Amino acid sequence: MYLTISAQKIGSTYNSSVGNYVDYLEKENEDRSPEHREEFFDQENDSVSPQTVIDEIDANTAKLRQKDPKFYSIVVSPNKRELNAIGNDPNMLREYTRKLMEDYAKSFHRNQEVKAENLKYFAKIEHERTYRGFDRQVQENAPYRGEIARLRNEIRKVERGESIGNINELEKRIKEQERLAPHKQNGQLVAAGMQKEGPQTHIHIIVSRRDVTNTYTLSPMAKHKASEVELNGKTVKRGFDRDSFYQSAEKTFDRTTGFKRNYVESYVGRKAHAKEPGKFFAKVMGLPTKEKDMAFKLLKTMGVKAPSIPTNKVQIAAKIIKALGKGFDKARGTGEDMGY
Repeated sequence: MYLTISAQKIGSTYNSSVGNYVDYLEKENEDRSPEHREEFFDQENDSVSPQTVIDEIDANTAKLRQKDPKFYSIVVSPNKRELNAIGNDPNMLREYTRKLMEDYAKSFHRNQEVKAENLKYFAKIEHERTYRGFDRQVQENAPYRGEIARLRNEIRKVERGESIGNINELEKRIKEQERLAPHKQNGQLVAAGMQKEGPQTHIHIIVSRRDVTNTYTLSPMAKHKASEVELNGKTVKRGFDRDSFYQSAEKTFDRTTGFKRNYVESYVGRKAHAKEPGKFFAKVMGLPTKEKDMAFKLLKTMGVKAPSIPTNKVQIAAKIIKALGKGFDKARGTGEDMGY
């Protein structure tokens, strides 16, 4: 499970309207018949029109300054194992989203408990993803695509009589570049705009910065998970506990769907690897046999190659930890997509 929370921006300023983002999220519906469209939904309704989303989010901005974000984007990206476990069922994903927003509400530190019904939010399920320019696969293919473009341009010059060269030799060099390029999909070099293969279902959530009554502010980008300040002689609680939200998101998914999560694909595991790789590796090695075997299978899918027979525990640990770092960096770049 990968989650991201961000404030939508245009350049260096925050969007004044959610309209452009809503239009972007409607792209998959453009060529679909009404019965195959994915509609926006909220805590109570399965079908909300795009215009209603725009009108309600744009109107829910009382007392926000121009430099303040008006809404936040939460992207929830179940991994392939998670999607397979639920059969890619959109009804189950809608149920999960509603429970997830209960977790989101509980993560706010406020004088009065925040509940899902206090949130102004709309969500939408998408089933497709395309490679973007900053994806690792696109960037690593870029030098090869650049050389291929140069060679094809040279062929055109030869054909027009503007240059002297051997077209067959140039075409062989193009094929060699295509062979050497590290990332291919269905025989084609991965490039920006190409649709990603495999299950890519994910959830976009638009949540207003203001509560449903347009009275008080709820920012998940708060610097502290819990703090208190004096305001007009009163103690005011504030903050948002992202760690709690991320962990709850996984637990809620597992409880809702019956998914059996392995340590290496958990938020706690990824965080341990990032901060204390030695302890992460020790935890993996201490898992029960079946879980440990699964852990190494999962790490292998991330590009991690771990030796099966330890000859020197310290050396092997160091080698695997280094490999794990490369593997997790690779996993973050796949667009499975996003990390916490």
